[in-house]
Amino acid sequence: MTRFRSLLFTAALLALAGCTTPMGGPLSSMQAAPALQARPGEAPRVAGKTEILWLGQAATRITTPGGKVILIDPWLKTNPKAPAHWKDLAALGKVDLILVTHAHFDHFADAPELARMNNAPMYGPAGLGQTVATYGILPANLAPRFGKGGTILPWGPTGPKITAVHAEHSSELGWKDSNGKDIVLPAGEPQGYIIEMENGFKVWHMGDTGVFGDMRLIGEMYRPDVVLMPIGNHFVMSPQDAAMAVRDMIRPRYAIPIHYGTTPQLRGTPAELLSAMGNAAVPRILVPEPGQKYDF
Repeated sequence: MTRFRSLLFTAALLALAGCTTPMGGPLSSMQAAPALQARPGEAPRVAGKTEILWLGQAATRITTPGGKVILIDPWLKTNPKAPAHWKDLAALGKVDLILVTHAHFDHFADAPELARMNNAPMYGPAGLGQTVATYGILPANLAPRFGKGGTILPWGPTGPKITAVHAEHSSELGWKDSNGKDIVLPAGEPQGYIIEMENGFKVWHMGDTGVFGDMRLIGEMYRPDVVLMPIGNHFVMSPQDAAMAVRDMIRPRYAIPIHYGTTPQLRGTPAELLSAMGNAAVPRILVPEPGQKYDF
């Protein structure tokens, strides 16, 4: 009996080891991420599913446990990495709210059209909202102003909360004036977003950013479960910088690389990220293909 118990114990350990390799690797688009347990000092997790669908570059659709659909940095119609199906904006279904991290084309391009299609507010840096409304790109009610450090409650106190946090980048809006001439407009400062779901699950979409010291502070303040982080290099973090940020400064449960592979300059790869992570067990790196989703 003692030997039998020992064999059972060994088999259980091996099974657990198979589920908790340091990097974990990509999960199937039909497979849920491992169940989350509350961290020490946190309240127990409330049941509910958060769906994260990555669509190439920084474009991400998040469906909250309560069914709210948040679209972040929608560049789809001309995005070379977006699957053909998703280049039709109607394929996204209903969109309740749009977040834009900054005004560059590969983050802003399809936001005005989607805002009008869905009568959905497009939240972004305060300066971007003001420029968009002033130049008639969107009516003021669809371009509300929002600033770093601020938290919005679009669906009331029991709905998802969205907090704007720092990003280290730039934010100019390239547009055409009434004569069709290319112009560059001021569009506020870039920012990332901490999105807290109805059940307390938290996602940090970094937008475009380089490493900055307050990543550690943001991690300590908000304790995100998932971080979507740029790794392309040239304009944003390199894979090595991103690995250092999530491994040593933020330590989320999961990290998802984004913003790579769309232009020659964005040469960073997930393989480089995984190599730079070394043997770190936290976070688990998830590497979706564009069009793949994870359920948490």
